Amino acid sequence: MPQIAQLAATYSSQIFWMAVVFGLIYFGIGKAMLPGIAATVDQRDQRIAGDLAAAAAARSAADTTEADYRARMDAARAQAVQATGEAKAAAARASEARVKAADAELDAKAEAASARLREQQAAAVAGIEEVAAEAAQAIVARVSGIEVDRVQAQGAVRTALAQG
Repeated sequence: MPQIAQLAATYSSQIFWMAVVFGLIYFGIGKAMLPGIAATVDQRDQRIAGDLAAAAAARSAADTTEADYRARMDAARAQAVQATGEAKAAAARASEARVKAADAELDAKAEAASARLREQQAAAVAGIEEVAAEAAQAIVARVSGIEVDRVQAQGAVRTALAQG
């Protein structure tokens, strides 16, 4: 086989060129490209670390802001409850005052109506006494033929009504 016979003649030359190519690859990739890649990786790691630190700071700030927000909301809620209570109390006082005023007005109207009723009752009683006195005069005049004085007839009617 002729290919095996050429091996000895080309063997040393192939090893030389293989060593040259591997040396170029080693120095080309290992010494020229690898530091750039390593720098990029380090830069990326630093950027990630910085982003993580910024995120942690932002989260801390957000937590602080949320705590402040919750505290303000609690204070506002408490203030609203207090204002509602005060408004209810004021409304109750105002309502009570209106009810008292209305009661007083109704009492005054009732008293005035009572007074008018008493006056009308007294007028009615006086009218009844007058009519009864006239009727008594007329009955006595018809039955006995005696004229009774108006004052006497009124006195007799009052006496009868007071007993009755």
